Amino acid sequence: MELWYTGTRDASERVSASQAILRGLANDGGLYVPTEIPKLAVSMEELAEMSYQETAYEVMRQFLTDFTEEELKHCIDSAYDGKFDTEEIAPLTSADGAYYLELFHGSTIAFKDMALSILPYLMTAAAKKNQVKNEIVILTATSGDTGKAALAGFADVPGTKIIVFYPKDGVSPIQEKQMVTQKGENTHVVAIRGNFDQAQTGVKQMFTDAALAGELDTAGYQFSSANSINIGRLVPQIVYYVYAYAKLYANGVIRKDEKINVVVPTGNFGNILAAFYAKNMGLPIKTLICASNENKVLYDFFATGAYDKNRPFMLTSSPSMDILISSNLERLIYRITGNDAAENAAMMKRLAAEGRYEITPEMKEQLDDFYGNYAGEAETAGTIRALYEKTGYVIDPHTAVAACVYKKYREDTGDADTKTVIVSTASPFKFARSVTDAIGGSHEGKTDFELCDELSAAANVGIPQAVQELRGAPVRHDTVCEAEEMPAVVKRFLGIA
Repeated sequence: MELWYTGTRDASERVSASQAILRGLANDGGLYVPTEIPKLAVSMEELAEMSYQETAYEVMRQFLTDFTEEELKHCIDSAYDGKFDTEEIAPLTSADGAYYLELFHGSTIAFKDMALSILPYLMTAAAKKNQVKNEIVILTATSGDTGKAALAGFADVPGTKIIVFYPKDGVSPIQEKQMVTQKGENTHVVAIRGNFDQAQTGVKQMFTDAALAGELDTAGYQFSSANSINIGRLVPQIVYYVYAYAKLYANGVIRKDEKINVVVPTGNFGNILAAFYAKNMGLPIKTLICASNENKVLYDFFATGAYDKNRPFMLTSSPSMDILISSNLERLIYRITGNDAAENAAMMKRLAAEGRYEITPEMKEQLDDFYGNYAGEAETAGTIRALYEKTGYVIDPHTAVAACVYKKYREDTGDADTKTVIVSTASPFKFARSVTDAIGGSHEGKTDFELCDELSAAANVGIPQAVQELRGAPVRHDTVCEAEEMPAVVKRFLGIA
């Protein structure tokens, strides 16, 4: 059965999966969503026997129906290979009564690798399928992890260029070093003087700038996106929830059809939306626990039904969650309006004009699957320390936000018996300074690489190759601009200024 995609702000727009992946963003700035959520077509007994790659095919073929079996399997096998340092791709680790789904075993040691390893292959296959003649320009804003994972995925991929914008003082030193040392003749990295929301807004404005699109087309280019607003990012993320459940079942941790909780540290809402889609595919998930840091715009939304970005922007130890405009939430809003594109568009217009919108009580009733809470900076550090002292297991600040919120969920609901998967989104080595401080070390006068050495000894875990390669790597990208200069920078890179 062919599955189609429509825009969240204009339901009359209808495209195939490959077209949605190529475009990234709908013509009016909306996001592409499937016209329905397909059901899993294989049994849990079958899934329990499958590798990650086999699971990926069974999930993704339901969403990407205009890709042939050969095309899709080529994309999957090319993505989930030796660039991951564990055969399972996404292993589960049991610690202190929960199961940590480690999504950081790829080449950039963060969960974005799970989708961005495959997106370049999906995109180039989609371009060939749609007879695209233009060179594709991947335009992306990052709060830390997406940028490096996208750069690594698209580096020197024929027929593409990639331009990544990040907030100059809003990422960790290791994250910044990963981006500015990126190799690849087609890669460009730009720091903006501002925050992630300004970078993301600037990228969205360029996507909907008809005059700029015309200039690009004349020069032989067209934009696409590697952010989680691209459906080609979202669909691969569904896979690891299905895989995790199947492995818990295969290992005898849960009975068939037993419900689990999923805890996701959330900024742009894509990762937890993928879990929501997995639940709607038939995966037995009880509660989707949405964990925020001190930029708790999502916590407030789930508590009150009002989404309000008019608040101070906090720089925290979990920078990938330092976000006040959670773009992927729009896909959920569209769904709870009853797929009413006009109503959704009106709310997004209010968000752009006033910085807030409010859902109706009827819409809020449809959010019963979700629980929201947040962790402050002291709570985050305390969670890292407590888990390390109790079990020896070391987690990064984003994962610690999730673990802290899971504890609050149990206290608030009394639900201590449901098996729970906590999504571990980054290696602790990516945030060595914050993690070392949390477990009682001292970073005074030490480089991040020296702190990685100390952390390796404390956690009895080898330093990831992705970090080792950064030692002494030369800086290749040093462009800095104001947010309003972003279009001019893009045109200069593409030679059309």
